[in-house]
Amino acid sequence: MKFCIVGAGAIGGFVGAKLAAAGEDVTFIARWKNLDAIRARGMTVKFQDGSVLEAKNVKATDSFASVGPVDCVILALKSHQVEAVVHQLAPLFGPKTTVITMQNGIPFWYFVNHGGALAGSRVEAVDPRGVCLDGIPAERIIGCVVYPATELVAPGVVNHIEGDRFPLGELDGSTSNRIKDLADVFVKAGLKAPILDNIRNEIWLKLWGNLTFNPISALTHATLVDICENPFGRELATNMMKEAQAVAEALGASFRVPLEKRIDGAAKVGKHKTSMLQDVEAGREIEIDALVGAVVELGERAGVHTPTIRAVYQAAKLLAATMKQGGQAVRGIALPGV
Repeated sequence: MKFCIVGAGAIGGFVGAKLAAAGEDVTFIARWKNLDAIRARGMTVKFQDGSVLEAKNVKATDSFASVGPVDCVILALKSHQVEAVVHQLAPLFGPKTTVITMQNGIPFWYFVNHGGALAGSRVEAVDPRGVCLDGIPAERIIGCVVYPATELVAPGVVNHIEGDRFPLGELDGSTSNRIKDLADVFVKAGLKAPILDNIRNEIWLKLWGNLTFNPISALTHATLVDICENPFGRELATNMMKEAQAVAEALGASFRVPLEKRIDGAAKVGKHKTSMLQDVEAGREIEIDALVGAVVELGERAGVHTPTIRAVYQAAKLLAATMKQGGQAVRGIALPGV
């Protein structure tokens, strides 16, 4: 199967390398030093047990037009980066091309085939101008929830920390031949890709943690286990998750895991820096609207109050503005004698 990975970062690099190692035709859309590194050495994934996967049989380019139609486009960009590339995707589309969205948070397509009172509406926090909904035909989209923890530690080099699950789901909940084919390819590559009949429930389960642990870690520089085991961090996360659960349930979603078990599961990941904390320390734009702002917006539309989530959202937005205004990263500095 021919894949184009749009975004050769931590997740895109991991997925693309695994698919290529299994014999799939993989092309990365990349830029700058990352592009040069992939062209020269392929994509490398380093695992916690010391093993290394070197996928040298991959292609890399910064030109969408040069790739041509593919079987599947994997959008592995952060949510706020998708709008900028939508107008470049058309050359990748053939008659049966699918688009797997691998963004954290509420996706731009959330209300497509939703069936509720808000069916067909747009999530302003994620797609304020409707560019994504207009530019990516809904019939091509397959939802995906990303569970692995990975880090891009150097151009063309990804550290895999834990996880291999990428649940997939058609937006209407059906089990199509195309999603079965894609799931088979993922499994062949050593990834877990269960097909779900309600991908939105799984989105909320993952988001439950992302909307809490990501901004809390970005604001406090605490790792997952630190947040979960510190009484103040755990209480803050619990309050945010209770509010989010009320929003999700008002929109018809349900949770298959109890709240406390979800927090305990995050703690087991250990001293992992969330992607948002990694971005803060690297001085990159943080993914706050899809993860947190969208939940505030959906709460308003569903008539559910989210005071804790709103406060954390406002603090994170202020942090993002401060970083942008000063052109600076925010990192911890070791104290003398510590």
